[in-house]
Amino acid sequence: MSGFFSRQRAVAKPNYNRWMVPPAALAVHLCIGQAYAFSVFNSPLTRIIGITESAPDDWKLTSLGWIFSLAIVFLGLSAAFGGKWLEKVGPRLTMFVAACCFGGGFLVAALGVYLHQIWIVYLGYGVIGGVGLGLGYVSPVSTLIKWFPNRRGMATGMAIMGFGGGAMIGAPLSILLMEHFQSASSVGVMETFIIMGCVYFLSMLIGSFTIRTPPENWQPKGWKPPIVQNDMISQHHVHIDQVLKTPQFYLLWLVLCLNVTAGIGVLGQASVMIQEIFKGTISAAAAAGFVGLLSLFNMGGRFFWSSASDFIGRKNTYFIFFVFGIALYSSVPTIGASGNMGLFILLYALILSMYGGVFSTIPAYLADIFGTKYVGGIHGRLLTAWATAGVLGPVLINYIREFQIEQGVAKADAYSVTMYIMAGLLSLGFICNALIRPVHEKHHIKQEDLDEIDGIFPRSDANESEQTLTGKK
Repeated sequence: MSGFFSRQRAVAKPNYNRWMVPPAALAVHLCIGQAYAFSVFNSPLTRIIGITESAPDDWKLTSLGWIFSLAIVFLGLSAAFGGKWLEKVGPRLTMFVAACCFGGGFLVAALGVYLHQIWIVYLGYGVIGGVGLGLGYVSPVSTLIKWFPNRRGMATGMAIMGFGGGAMIGAPLSILLMEHFQSASSVGVMETFIIMGCVYFLSMLIGSFTIRTPPENWQPKGWKPPIVQNDMISQHHVHIDQVLKTPQFYLLWLVLCLNVTAGIGVLGQASVMIQEIFKGTISAAAAAGFVGLLSLFNMGGRFFWSSASDFIGRKNTYFIFFVFGIALYSSVPTIGASGNMGLFILLYALILSMYGGVFSTIPAYLADIFGTKYVGGIHGRLLTAWATAGVLGPVLINYIREFQIEQGVAKADAYSVTMYIMAGLLSLGFICNALIRPVHEKHHIKQEDLDEIDGIFPRSDANESEQTLTGKK
């Protein structure tokens, strides 16, 4: 079995169609994207004992909120610490482990629901499932970038688009299964966790079995790297450990963290916000439709912006995110007060499209700055910014809102200050993006060391790969 998961067994054979790789990546990302839909379980989980309404011993929403937060934190941590391992063992084994963790996390969480032990649910979905999220998120990225060197942004957008759209599958599937298993003695969550854990494991398993990596120095037929290069697209590589010694890494970390803090904060409160701002006009069902619309723009933005970045450049794309983001966030309070619901929805849709674009464009940005050799591992380490933003964004929104309401501010007006704070965070991000420059040559790996450094890509493996492609033995 270890031979099947070896790095060399995943190397593509001659005449392999590179367009087979994006579906393998989507098979994983559409599954782990379910994390964005976990909120559909919150209400039923507060009625595990009471069934129709919460009983005194049932879990509170404040306790359940930590399940998603833990998942995002462990997503970032596992991506950071597992990134280097990914570069060593390759995407196939990493995606397999991700399938075991994410699918297994659902099963452990189901046990927690059955025993009514919240810490087991934390361990299952939050910790084990979070590890599956992180490994599954980063594992196909570097492979796609290497298969599509001429369209890095488009390649990563195809996969990461799946993460944004996973909720569109996960939410209705969860509701359908809970309704099917609901009875006088069960809200159907435990059974739903078991079914979804098995389904997601099988789907991610298919992705891990079908993923293929290109051979060393592979290029698309008829394509050659342009002779005149953009200064912001490096032809050199920076080692995964050396990258932590560059200022570019920390600037990009801040760029991602500040942008995601703003986006994830409003994303988590979108349904409540539109109901409170347009009180009496927007029902709970209409608010759910609003969230679904935002998911569409989140997903579409991941592909649109990352593909556009191939033409306008990654740095310019982020300038657009920050400039337009500042304008949009600053306009939300005014538009909300005016009662123009259509324009309010449009502003939110644009915000969420750019929020999705931030995630899908960052891997290509990293490849431009640090080279493609270790981009998967570097991307994993950068995702600690997402873990930080996953806690910081909701905390800023929730606590500032609560403080204002306690001071007598109407609920409809309680989001104004937070929107201006988010715009301020984006201003800081704009400055960080402006400071990014090409990496100094002292950080570059020498060409002759690429295949041997740290034993990650032994020269014997590289030769074996070349023999496999040419048919030589």
